Amino acid sequence: MEGTVPHRTGRLIVNADDWGRNRETTDRTFECTLSASLSSVSAMVFMEDSERAAEKARESRIDAGLHLNFTTEFTARNCSIGLVEHLRKVAAYLLRHRLAQVLFHPGLARSFEYLVSAQIEEFHRLYGAKPNRIDGHHHMHLCANVILQKLLPAGTVVRRNFSFQPGEKTIWNRTYRRLLDGMVAHRHQMVDFLFSIAPLEPATRLQQIFSLAHHSVIEIETHPIQAEEYRFLTQGEILRRAGVPIASRFELRRSTLEWLA
Repeated sequence: MEGTVPHRTGRLIVNADDWGRNRETTDRTFECTLSASLSSVSAMVFMEDSERAAEKARESRIDAGLHLNFTTEFTARNCSIGLVEHLRKVAAYLLRHRLAQVLFHPGLARSFEYLVSAQIEEFHRLYGAKPNRIDGHHHMHLCANVILQKLLPAGTVVRRNFSFQPGEKTIWNRTYRRLLDGMVAHRHQMVDFLFSIAPLEPATRLQQIFSLAHHSVIEIETHPIQAEEYRFLTQGEILRRAGVPIASRFELRRSTLEWLA
């Protein structure tokens, strides 16, 4: 697996994306928190259920980070015309070609800056504090404009690229991901490895991932809106399979992390 050198103290963090996107997503995710299968959530702002989701998170003390959005229409009623227009331009560019995110677009620099700033401030309004952890819808928080413009606050925990076994991706793909993670690590904290919980089969795949948590800090990305993942999380299957405790919050021990050079 590609990541930093394993550490003596491990941690398994299970995070649910898209909190607040809509009522169904929030409610399904909340049911997973009741099963103690999740450590944390990543919250979307300016979406139809963002206000209610923030209230539920505060009431239930759910650990929430910011899920930056550059590609999906804002659906909340309090969106300004300017905000919607900036998102329209950025989304049109990022969704035009799968390699668009790796190319810096100088003409969209102001739009990217506006969107990041607006979402951080809205998170602050909803949750009472600025986010200490940031990731991105469709992982677009790692696109060239965001990283090269240094739009994410220094010192925050930022989600890294997915981790893969040798042979799963081309050498050029893995090299690019390694270089990008190195750039991110100069300004931010990161986990050692990031994996999607899907696919759930074969069972040996998850067992190999979970075993890394004995010595490394592992983040598992989940989407409870997906029926198979929802069942796996609410029925406690992940608790039976993990073999290591699931962290109660998305919490990194800085002293156990090795920052990339």
